Amino acid sequence: MSRFAERIRAHSDHVHNVAIHCTTEETTKQALILPLLDILGFSPFDPTRVKAEYKADFPGVKATERVDYALFCGKIPVMFIEAKAQIEKLDNHCPQLSRYFNATPEVTIAAITNGREWRFFTDLVNRNIMDADPFLTVDFDALDESLISRLRRFRHDEFQPEALRILAEETVYLNSFTSVISAALRNPDADFVRYVGSKSGIQRQFNARFIESITPIVKQAVQRSVSDMVVSGLSAQPLPEQASQPTEPVVAATVISDEAADIIDPENPRIVTTYAERRLFEVVQDILGENAEISPKDTESYYSVLYQGKTNRWLLRYLSEKKQPAVTFCMPLTDERKREITRAGLELGAGNSILISQPEHLARIPGLVFDALEHCRDDKNFSRKG
Repeated sequence: MSRFAERIRAHSDHVHNVAIHCTTEETTKQALILPLLDILGFSPFDPTRVKAEYKADFPGVKATERVDYALFCGKIPVMFIEAKAQIEKLDNHCPQLSRYFNATPEVTIAAITNGREWRFFTDLVNRNIMDADPFLTVDFDALDESLISRLRRFRHDEFQPEALRILAEETVYLNSFTSVISAALRNPDADFVRYVGSKSGIQRQFNARFIESITPIVKQAVQRSVSDMVVSGLSAQPLPEQASQPTEPVVAATVISDEAADIIDPENPRIVTTYAERRLFEVVQDILGENAEISPKDTESYYSVLYQGKTNRWLLRYLSEKKQPAVTFCMPLTDERKREITRAGLELGAGNSILISQPEHLARIPGLVFDALEHCRDDKNFSRKG
């Protein structure tokens, strides 16, 4: 992380020093945009990762229109970039970028940039429809260092579409919550004042007149509280029960907090559920949604995702302990499904299994996951035959 952060900071200094000289779109690309792509692992000299002036058969897109840059992972496009000259504002160019994004379901991220400012978009509101507002904005002319860790998620070797969509959702929530909290602290409204008063144990009737009278006092309390936190630091504040807590529970809490630790079945120690297996189930849930009626089932031989908890109605089985982790589906792999696997940049293994080096790669073939669910829902596939 430190090496990546150093390169991002150096790039920010570079943008600050040379941006004024980038008066054309081409100069902006060469001096400001391509260097960042290289830092992210998308080398502009590797045509398998970066394709300039990318043209595809986009419905509704003019024949003369092309995407400035298409970034690829595993032979499929994952991100489109619309480039503008450093001197241009970005507000008027998003409709063109959205046409590219909406026409390519494989692409989960779109960005527009003038080299100084980068705006990243995804499809949180409507699937495969680019959102009107960016979920992340990075200004390299005045870099906010808290965003460096988020930029790392865009690296070629860490690019995970579903994980980035989760990051986008978390960023939107964080920005919204921060805005609400900041507004409440700067100018507390009646609801905030009533909340503070009621939590303080004041034995009074909270009518409009009383709330108006204590509002200035609540404002002073907010200012004092914020000042105290700045001076002492949140991390320096001990928990009220910290001194009386015995050592043993603290150790237990530390063990539980390790989300990546294996979970051993207490009834059968040979059944070990790994973090990769648990992560795979999360990916399946993200694809199918909350109402899919699916559940995980681990055995000594493989990890399954079941429909309605029925062991004979398994959507897929995951073999994570092999040298090449693989997943098998309940339904046969037709030629059409094999083409979908190839387009996703994945390979077939033995016995119609699909090789996935990490659980998140399952998100590249959501169509097969939906097919598996429909196969399990259809009673005809499980009726007894004479």
